[in-house]
Formats: sequence, structure tokens, C-alpha cells
Amino acid sequence: MTVECVLESCTGADRKAALDLPCQVADADLWFAEDPRELEQAKALCAQCPLRAECLRAALDRGEPWGVWGGEIFDRGTVVARKRPRGSPRKDAVA
Repeated sequence: MTVECVLESCTGADRKAALDLPCQVADADLWFAEDPRELEQAKALCAQCPLRAECLRAALDRGEPWGVWGGEIFDRGTVVARKRPRGSPRKDAVA
């Protein structure tokens, strides 16, 4: 995952500091994981990111189809609170 779209306005020291962002130093696959627990971990890493708001705004502008951007989970182009694990819903779940 890259944040080039967010970093375009960064120059010099700001750009160097931005390269230490969680999405730049952690495993990139974490932000596009299938496992909801891993996506929650990516969201937690985003929580203290100084570019979180800009990242989210850029992802919304681009219409990102999936992944964690700006601390939010995108699924089929929509921000969702939690990603449901694969499989059928529980039988006692309210429809």
C-alpha cells in the first residue's frame, strides 16, 4: 500500500517523517487482509497517524473499493464499521 496521493503535498522533512507512517513500515498486506481481526489491527495502527484524515479523504475521493484507509474499513467502496468474517451469519442474528 502506498500513500503517495496523500504525500504529494509533503516536502523535505515532512515527507521523510511521513515515510515512518504505520502503513509504510508495517506489512502492507495487513491493510488488505481478509481476517477481520487483522483489519482491526490495521485500524488501531492508523489511530495515531498524523495523516489519518487526509488519507481517509483521499480514499473517499478516489472511491477505494477495499482496504483500511484513514483508519476506516472499506468494503465494496463503502466504509463499514466492522468486516464480518466469511461464512454464513449466525442463526440467532437479527435480520
